[in-house]
Amino acid sequence: MPLDTESPPKNSFDRFFEITKRGSTLSREIRGGFVTFFTMAYIVVLNPLILAGGTDSTGAHLPLAALAAGTALVAGLMTILMGVVARFPLALAAGLGVNALVAYEIAPEMTWADAMGLVVIEGVLIAILVLTGLRTAVFKAVPTQLKTAIGVGIGLFLMIIGLVDAGFVHRIPDAANTTVPVELGLGGKLMTWPTFVFAIGLLFTLVLFVRKVKGAILIGILGTTVLAIIVEAIAGLGPAITNPHGWSLNVPKLPEQIIDTPDLSLIGEFNVLDSWSHAGVLVVIMFIFTLLVTDFFDTMGTMVAVGQEGELLDSEGMPPRTREILLVDSIAAAAGGAASVSSNTSYVESASGVGEGARTGVANLVTGVLFLLAMFFAPLVKIVPFEAASTALVVVGFLMITTVRQIDWSDYTIAIPAFLTVTLMPFTYSISNGIGAGIISYVVLKAATGKAREIHPLMYGIFVLFILYFARGPLEAWIL
Repeated sequence: MPLDTESPPKNSFDRFFEITKRGSTLSREIRGGFVTFFTMAYIVVLNPLILAGGTDSTGAHLPLAALAAGTALVAGLMTILMGVVARFPLALAAGLGVNALVAYEIAPEMTWADAMGLVVIEGVLIAILVLTGLRTAVFKAVPTQLKTAIGVGIGLFLMIIGLVDAGFVHRIPDAANTTVPVELGLGGKLMTWPTFVFAIGLLFTLVLFVRKVKGAILIGILGTTVLAIIVEAIAGLGPAITNPHGWSLNVPKLPEQIIDTPDLSLIGEFNVLDSWSHAGVLVVIMFIFTLLVTDFFDTMGTMVAVGQEGELLDSEGMPPRTREILLVDSIAAAAGGAASVSSNTSYVESASGVGEGARTGVANLVTGVLFLLAMFFAPLVKIVPFEAASTALVVVGFLMITTVRQIDWSDYTIAIPAFLTVTLMPFTYSISNGIGAGIISYVVLKAATGKAREIHPLMYGIFVLFILYFARGPLEAWIL
């Protein structure tokens, strides 16, 4: 959707958020905000389950209710902050992957307060990199076509997330004894009601999308949720934990209560000093490095992908107000640690809202308010199952891979790094892994073909950083 530089803003609100200038409307922004929330709402349930599943060095667990309330609170506040400061349709919440690192690797070496203190330190370090201009400079140093590949890779990543979360694709428990690590449905068959609901919902959403129905993605999520509620009422499947044919996470049934009082007791329960003496300096530095690299490059990829989907990138592949986007993202990382809910980061699911029409920070206001309401209306959030929300991820994944034609596949020094970037993101379930493989291969291939002058000087530093990132396994084994 190209920029509209001729039509005057309708009012000061329009002028501030550039709604008309970016070719959007208030109704599109509201729809986009709702879609983004519904595709991200699972984090209010999933993040507490992951963090509460871990224990610290004293054997303590974090309370589930407090984690849920804190997760919703920080996601809501940081998403609104991104909307007001950066005015970009990029929502934030507790980062998956990072939360598992905190729960199962960092916390066992220290107390929960110490572990969350490291997250705060990491967020502050990234903020310093933003304020000094280094993080933006690194972003600019990455070649435009490699940025395009990042967006394409994230599109495929979104699709596989949607298929796996919906149960359409399953990990094979004994994958080591088979020729493939994943399978269609269960045992190679689509034999569960939740998968049936997802398939019908996806086809329904695709029909609406192809027929250019306004709000197609949002209508698809809501319609699929209604179907899921009906199926659950008839079949009584329950969660997949107790029934392999059940729902992936949220069971779609009307709750017994609608409003619940949030528990905010974990706010401020962090310590930035004691971890150094408890776990040792080298261990702490390695943990901070891993957190920093993951947050640093995941956000870069997500920012590119969302901007690319909304046609908001400039000729250098940069989104508007890049510095503000990165600064808010770093603040969110520290805020997540301060609230004991792990590092908060930009969510690639924001692309689903952009696919629905969102182009400005107004969509963030909607998404953020819905997260804040989720603290009180948590039972309602749990109505929407993965099988319904995942339909949006598959549709948006398709939209995002269409930019693959912008890559010059005849130039192997860019085509091969682009290929590695695109494929490794979904296959390793990591944005950072894809970016790292792309950058390492780009530097090596350019240098090996006598084109070292085409490499931005900062790329060599990123190259070394990713070598250390991929080598962190043996490094951690040596240090720990």
